[in-house]
Amino acid sequence: MEVRLNGKSALITGGSKGLGLAIAQEFAASGADVAILARDPGTLAEAKQQILAAAPGRKVAAISCDVSQMAPIQRAFDQAMAELGRVDILVNNAGQSMAKPFESVTDEEWQSDLDLKLFAAIRLARLVMPQMRERKWGRIINVLNIGAKAPGPRSVPTSVSRAAGLALTKVLANEGAPHGILVNALHVGIIVSDQIVRRHRAEGANVGLDDFIAQAGRNVPLGRMGKAEEFAAIATFLASDQGGYIAGASINVDGGRSPIW
Repeated sequence: MEVRLNGKSALITGGSKGLGLAIAQEFAASGADVAILARDPGTLAEAKQQILAAAPGRKVAAISCDVSQMAPIQRAFDQAMAELGRVDILVNNAGQSMAKPFESVTDEEWQSDLDLKLFAAIRLARLVMPQMRERKWGRIINVLNIGAKAPGPRSVPTSVSRAAGLALTKVLANEGAPHGILVNALHVGIIVSDQIVRRHRAEGANVGLDDFIAQAGRNVPLGRMGKAEEFAAIATFLASDQGGYIAGASINVDGGRSPIW
């Protein structure tokens, strides 16, 4: 089965690295034009070249944006519309893991995490859904983590922000489905990405990156960490017509690691 996104346009937050970049690359390779949002212009420029090198002829808008604030989101959305003409697919992927003991998290850290992971998704969905409703076709994919379903100790504020994102997914799915807007969530387990590289720098000591990745993967039932390309393939299926009967789903892409389906 060949999964295609011909004629579609996608907006992907956190699109310059890791999972976001892998999703943008897979979408473009499948025929979609893409707008990637991230903060750093230099990294965005590099990501745009990577996408175009693998998918020449596609439109790629690389837009610098702090998605934790409404005004930059509005400007980025307007630029994406100007360059691509429409947004058929939204992937809410922005965010980094912050996991601390509950009593050590300040009000400012709670607000910052919610702004980045929850309110960014709310604001972007509010912008894209009217045009999706008008065309009777749309896809929203919220990238969460398995802690949204099974939070552990010392996992806040991320686990709480992601759990709220899961509730948002279900609300939007129920409201969007009658209008052809399919909203789903993908839950990350341990996947080789930019976050893992940062973890290695912080925790790896004298262990090489490959050995660090291998050691981390031993606790996964499949015995290894996942690949960004594997995650992107699931996102592409959900974004396509082949995924046209999936709405309100909460899919673990975690090698069997989560104790909850």
